[in-house]
Amino acid sequence: MIKWAGWLITLFGAAHTVGALTVEKAASHAGTWFSGGLRADDLSAMSPANSAYWLSVASFGVPLVVVGLTVLWLERRGITPPTFIAWILGIWTGVGAVILTFTPWPLLAIAVVLLLLAARRDNLAPQTGLEKA
Repeated sequence: MIKWAGWLITLFGAAHTVGALTVEKAASHAGTWFSGGLRADDLSAMSPANSAYWLSVASFGVPLVVVGLTVLWLERRGITPPTFIAWILGIWTGVGAVILTFTPWPLLAIAVVLLLLAARRDNLAPQTGLEKA
């Protein structure tokens, strides 16, 4: 359960970032990004280069990859991720689903359910005093 959740979270974040950079062609604005062109940009009247930056490099994609890889790291060590990861990710996914319905948010919802089920399973397991194998 935890491994599937970790992979879903990692793949969701990576797909968002890579998709924004390639499919949405956000990377075509890299010249503006690295020349300091965003520093004076008005965020209330966002330029296409700034919008592309926030859609790709500064989006939630990279942090989701970190969260997903952390979940996988914990799972490889026999540690159930803390439930706050699932709850925060679940609340954030729910808000996103309400705001923008037609996105792949169900993938994150599945990951959240898997993490919560794993936490519940471990809370119900008899405590032996030994770490999980």
